Amino acid sequence: MSDRDPPLRALILQHEEPTPAGLILEWLGERGIEIEHCRVDLDERIAVGDQDLVVSLGSEFAAFDDHIPWIPSEAGFLADALHHDVPVLGVCFGAQLMTRVLGGRCYRSEESEIGWLPVRTTDPDLIPGGPWFQWHFDSFELPPGATLIAESPVGPQAFLVKRSLGVQFHPEVTPQIMDEWVRAYRHELDAEGVDPDGLLRETQEQAAPNRKRAWRLLDTWLARVAGLGAVAGRAG
Repeated sequence: MSDRDPPLRALILQHEEPTPAGLILEWLGERGIEIEHCRVDLDERIAVGDQDLVVSLGSEFAAFDDHIPWIPSEAGFLADALHHDVPVLGVCFGAQLMTRVLGGRCYRSEESEIGWLPVRTTDPDLIPGGPWFQWHFDSFELPPGATLIAESPVGPQAFLVKRSLGVQFHPEVTPQIMDEWVRAYRHELDAEGVDPDGLLRETQEQAAPNRKRAWRLLDTWLARVAGLGAVAGRAG
C-alpha cells in the first residue's frame, strides 16, 4: 500500500478459545487489513472506535441468552456499530446477534444443521451455493429491512442490511479448526448422531474449494456491499 492509502482496520470479536477466525483472519492479512482481536468472553470493554469493519464470530452460546454477561455487552456494541453504518460481518452466532439487535427474533430451532451442506442462493456472486460448513442449533427470523440472500430448509442462511452481512454458516472453518471443534464439542456430535471421523475427512476434502468460496464471499462483501472496493483487491 502507498502512503496515501492507509490500511483498513478490522476488529475481530471472538467468543471462546476454540472459535478463532481461521480463513477470515488469513483473508484479512492477504488484503493488508490491520487486525485487532477482542476475546469478548474475557474482556467486555469494546466500543466503536476507528474500526472500518467488524467481524463477529461463532459461539457455543445462544444469542438470546442474557445469562451470559458478555452477550448483552456485545449486543450493545453491534447495535452502535450498525447505527454508525460500520460494516459488520456476522458469522453464525454473530449473524444471530445482528438479527437480534436489528429487531429480529432468534430462537432454538426444531432441527439442527451439522455438516457440509448446500444453500439456496439468490446472489451466487456474493454467496456461492456451497457446500458450506454448518454447526448450529439456533435459527432466526429476518430483522426489519434485511434482504434474504440465501436459505436452507431449516431457515435463513445469509442476509444483508445496508453495508453489513450475516451468514449462518462458517466460511472461516479450516481442518485445524474442525479438529478442535470435534475435540471440544464431541458431545454435540454424539447427541446428533454425526460421525466425527467422516466430518474430519470431508473437511479435508473441502479445504481448498472452501477457501475459494470464502475468498469470493469476502471480497464481494468488502467491495460491493461494504463499499470498500478501492482497497479490496490489494494485498499488503
